[in-house]
Amino acid sequence: MNPIEPETVISDAKTAAYREDGFIIVEDIYSADDVQEMCAALDELVESARGLTDHTAVIDLEPSHTPDNPRVRRIKDPAANHPTFDKMLHHPRLIASLTALIGPNLRLHGSKINLKSAGFGSPVEWHQDWAFYPHTNDDVLAVGVMLDDMKEENGPLLCIPASQTGPTFDHHQDGRFVGAIDPERSDIDFDKAVAITGKAGSCSFHHARTLHASGPNVSGRDRRLLLFQIAAADAWDLRGMDRIGSWEEYEKTIIAGEATNAPRIVPAPVRLPYPEPLKSGSIYESQSAVRNKFFETQDQPATTQ
Repeated sequence: MNPIEPETVISDAKTAAYREDGFIIVEDIYSADDVQEMCAALDELVESARGLTDHTAVIDLEPSHTPDNPRVRRIKDPAANHPTFDKMLHHPRLIASLTALIGPNLRLHGSKINLKSAGFGSPVEWHQDWAFYPHTNDDVLAVGVMLDDMKEENGPLLCIPASQTGPTFDHHQDGRFVGAIDPERSDIDFDKAVAITGKAGSCSFHHARTLHASGPNVSGRDRRLLLFQIAAADAWDLRGMDRIGSWEEYEKTIIAGEATNAPRIVPAPVRLPYPEPLKSGSIYESQSAVRNKFFETQDQPATTQ
């Protein structure tokens, strides 16, 4: 597929809204055929959970999972584990959007699919991605590819506008990283939360420092979200090169433009995710240790624009 000029996919107004609010929604990044192909690939990966009794390097299970009735809450690194998702990562309309928001040199930092199945999909507590992986600069974001229509009742992503311009909140409890803030100790106005809704094939883009969460899916409709975590090629993970492995492995993560060994350093508030969580493997495991859970102790925040 040929490259697409960024301005044909994402307007200057959308780019400005991303800078101001820390998130935007762009419709029709992917076609209906693209979505159907991704859903078929996802079904294959979910079916691989049949017979499992515990999480694997690829599959993260719902607490209600049984080997005969597989229930999956996350697919880890789908871009590396199914060719369909690698193809969609390189889709020209996605690359054009990312170029407008970050620049021409782009790196895949990670990928995952969060599945909130009808009636039992798990919530994700309030957090900032930046708390998990701070970089030398904050041209870092997450793309949320909507594999289902997302509405307020099926547990969509919730974002706090302009929170990317504020502090990096403490995501620790009892001296250990748990991957969530304590809502009782924060001064955040959760009533300002905006629901990220849209039709299948749309994409959300949220800045790595944007405070976000998602409630449980209490509807009768699935809510499956593919996430690509993207960084500018000159944004280097402060946790170290050994997380990538080698320069050759780093080069393989470049999805557009060129690699660089010259990090761009821009001051931003950083709090490293150490000491490590007692339970690791996914955000769900880390957050399972949280005592003051927002979605168990309070009503869901307002979700209007």
